[in-house]
Amino acid sequence: MKKTNPLYFIAAAAILVSFVFTACNKSASVENPIGTQSVSLYLTDAPGVFDNVFIDIKSVSLLIDTSKDTRKKDTCNWDRIGSSRHEKNDSSLVWQDLGVKAGVYDILKLRNGVDTLLATSTVFKGAIRLIKIELGTTHSLVKDSITYPLNIPFNEKPYVLIKLKGGEWDEFLPNRSRLWLDFDISRSIVEKNNQFYLKPFIKFFTVKATAGVSGKVTPKEAQAVITVFNNTDTAYALPNHEGYFKIRGLADGTYSVFINASNGYADTTISNVVVSKTKEAQLGLITLIK
Repeated sequence: MKKTNPLYFIAAAAILVSFVFTACNKSASVENPIGTQSVSLYLTDAPGVFDNVFIDIKSVSLLIDTSKDTRKKDTCNWDRIGSSRHEKNDSSLVWQDLGVKAGVYDILKLRNGVDTLLATSTVFKGAIRLIKIELGTTHSLVKDSITYPLNIPFNEKPYVLIKLKGGEWDEFLPNRSRLWLDFDISRSIVEKNNQFYLKPFIKFFTVKATAGVSGKVTPKEAQAVITVFNNTDTAYALPNHEGYFKIRGLADGTYSVFINASNGYADTTISNVVVSKTKEAQLGLITLIK
């Protein structure tokens, strides 16, 4: 049996490492096309069972790959690159601040189809590979009219890094794109020993490429919580003071809608709800009974 020279494997590994390193760091092959694009970034919320959730946002920035073939960088260590806003090894990677007004945002005001426009900015043309949200320290929540501090765990970084491939944005006009960030409160807040911790869970979507479900639940005394789910996705909603709810950012498919009621009202499940990005699934009036 012919033995393989171990030096062959060493040489092959060296070539692979060299390729990855070059794709992320070699600036000699960079081609920077001239031009700009306008981007709009929206923030919305998948709610949790709190009165208010106040999140301190310091800044929002984008990392743009201005080279012609961003796919060469798919193997890059984006966590390492995203840990600093000063990537010096590759001149095609450019950080740009969106100029978001620093402050404390009540995330729970952004539910049932309500958005906050975080920023509209003109940036370099290219593939947007990272969205970095830098967090402050003044986070809190209100539950049953009591205010609690909301702390970032000791081992968590004080920022959120959202990794993109570059083509996720909705280019609704030439060189004008938009993207929605869904701050999922139910997955972002962890309660332990009567203390609350913030571990932000944010997913992105575009309205054009995803589906939605809407309806109205009565009476308001039922304090309903809406869960829309199937084998691959789960989303939540809390009706507003008039009972209306809307969930967006769903993939096309068939879902069940579970209405979890309180104060003696019976839970209700609506099955086989088909959602499509071409048409919002409208459930109409849902009346809960005791």
